[in-house]
Amino acid sequence: MEQTQERRSNTAMTAGLVLACALAALFGFLYFNARQDIDSKNVDVSQKTKELLLTNSKLDSIAVQLDAKIAEVQALGGQVEDLQALKAQLEQDKKNLVNSKSVSIKQYEGKIKNYELALTEKDNEIAKLKEENAVLTTQNETLGNENTGLKTEVSGLKTDKQALADSVYNVGVKNKELTEKVTLAAALKAMNVNVNAINSRGKERDGGEYKAKRVDKVKISFKLAENPLTKREEKVIYMRLLDPKGNVVSDMATGSGTFNFGGNETVYTSKQTVMYDNSGQNVDFVYSRGASYEKGKYTIELYSEGFSIGRGTFDVK
Repeated sequence: MEQTQERRSNTAMTAGLVLACALAALFGFLYFNARQDIDSKNVDVSQKTKELLLTNSKLDSIAVQLDAKIAEVQALGGQVEDLQALKAQLEQDKKNLVNSKSVSIKQYEGKIKNYELALTEKDNEIAKLKEENAVLTTQNETLGNENTGLKTEVSGLKTDKQALADSVYNVGVKNKELTEKVTLAAALKAMNVNVNAINSRGKERDGGEYKAKRVDKVKISFKLAENPLTKREEKVIYMRLLDPKGNVVSDMATGSGTFNFGGNETVYTSKQTVMYDNSGQNVDFVYSRGASYEKGKYTIELYSEGFSIGRGTFDVK
C-alpha cells in the first residue's frame, strides 16, 4: 500500500517537473520572439531618424547656398524675388519635416533635387549677369576715358571747334550704340515654339504635321526665357501666321491689325498682352482662321517691343 502511494507521488512529481519545463520553454520562446520584434522596431526607428537627420542637413545646406545666391544677385543689381520665394518654400519644407507625424523621405528627395536644379540654373544666370555687367563696365570705362579726353581737348584746343564737335558727335554715337545694346539684351525671347492642331470637336494633336481636314484651330505654345535685364511688366506679343505662299493670314474683324516693326507698318494675325514675371512662363495663342488650311508649310513669327522674339513652323497635308 505504501509502495503504491510512493509511486503515485513520484509520478505526480515527474509530471509537475515536465509541465514546469514545458511552461519555461514556452515563456522562453515568447520572450525571444518579443525581443526580436522590439529589436526590429528599434532598427526601423533608428534608420528613420538617420534619414530625417540627413534630409534636414541637406535642406540646411541648400538654405545656406540660397542666402549666398541672393546676396550675390543683389550685389550684381539683379532681381531676387524668385530666390526669396524659393527660400520661403524651403523654410516651410524644413518646418514640415520636423513637425509632421508622417514624412515621405522619397518626396523630400524629389524636393531636394528640384532645389538643387534651381541653384544650378541660378548659377548660369549669375554667370551671364556677371558677363553682361563686365561688358557694360568696360564700355562705360571706355566712354569715361573718352569723355576725359574730350574735356582735356576742350581746355587745350578751344580754337579748334570743328575737332571738338566731331569728338562730341562720336561720343554720342557710341552712347547710342551702348543704349541699343542694352535694349537688345533686355528683349524677350520665345523658346520652344510649338504648334498643335485642334479639330472641330476640340481634340488637340501635336507633332507639327497635320491633315487639313483635322485643323479647325491652331494652338501656338512657347516659353518666355528668363532674363534679369528684362523689366517685369505687361508685354504685348504679336503673332503672325504666314501661309505657304508667304502671305499673312489676317482678318481685321476677328482681331488682326498692324504694328510698327523696323519703321514699317506690319500686319499681325493676333496679339496678346502678358505680364512678364521672369519665371520662364508659358504663353499660348489659340487662333481660329474660320477657313480651311491649304496644304504646305506654315510659319509662325512672334514679335514684341520692336524685336523679333521667335518663330516656328508646321505642315498641313
